[in-house]
Amino acid sequence: MNPAELEEQKRKVEELKKKILEQKRKTADSSADTEKRAEEARKAEEEAKKREEEEAAEKAEEEAKKKEEEEALRKEEDQRRKEEEERRKAEEEAIRKAEQEAKKKAENAARLKEEEERKKALEEAKEQADLAAQKRAEEDERRKEEESRRKIEEARRKIEEQKKKEAEQKKKEEEEKKKKEEEARKKAEAKKTAPSGGGSKASPAAIQAYLSALKQAWADGQLSKDEEVLLATLRKSLGITPEEHAGLEQEVQLEIYLEAVVNGWKDGSISPEDSENLDNLREKFRISADEHMRMEKQVRQEILKQRA
Repeated sequence: MNPAELEEQKRKVEELKKKILEQKRKTADSSADTEKRAEEARKAEEEAKKREEEEAAEKAEEEAKKKEEEEALRKEEDQRRKEEEERRKAEEEAIRKAEQEAKKKAENAARLKEEEERKKALEEAKEQADLAAQKRAEEDERRKEEESRRKIEEARRKIEEQKKKEAEQKKKEEEEKKKKEEEARKKAEAKKTAPSGGGSKASPAAIQAYLSALKQAWADGQLSKDEEVLLATLRKSLGITPEEHAGLEQEVQLEIYLEAVVNGWKDGSISPEDSENLDNLREKFRISADEHMRMEKQVRQEILKQRA
């Protein structure tokens, strides 16, 4: 190959190289532009995606905030309803308690009123009983005083009657001197023999009269000074000896004590007041414990027999 051809060949080769380089450059430029556009597209896509994500986040945040607000509103509403329900229950409970308290107060007031009325009735009944007891006591006292006066008057009457009889007897004795002297002698002999004992010198009528006077005098369980004087006068006028007086007095005392035992046990049991009265009588009348037990046993058996 000649140099011209070689030069031509070299020129062509150079041109080819230049074309190849140019082509490579263009290709490179095209690739760079493509890459740039791709990068821009990628960036745009990323920005769009970012904006979408931001929008989605904002939307999610708004929704979350909305839900949170709705949840807060719901909770607030629930709390309000709960508080309203608690308030209603509290009011109902307060009303129920108030009604119970009012009912309890009314029941207490009614019970107190009933107790007060019952207490008042008992007090009135007690007052009536006390008044009745006082009235009975006054009547018993008045009756005892009247009975005592009656006994004294009866004894005085008997003494006056006896004095009258003695006066009549004296008149008869004056008319019948011998008979009077004989009777005076007999009385004198009776007075002399009376302290030493012996048989009864008084007549049965005189004994019976003196026994009746003794019963009247001892009816209240004791003798007054006036009654003792009247009995002594009556003994002298009736010719009752000390032995006869002692026997008759013991008989009367036993009879009075027996009546007191019967009265004490008439209800089936003896009261402290009756027991104290029997103790006083037993001490005054010198009644032995055995005699008391015998009479009390007899009275109780009789009462039980009557009830059966």
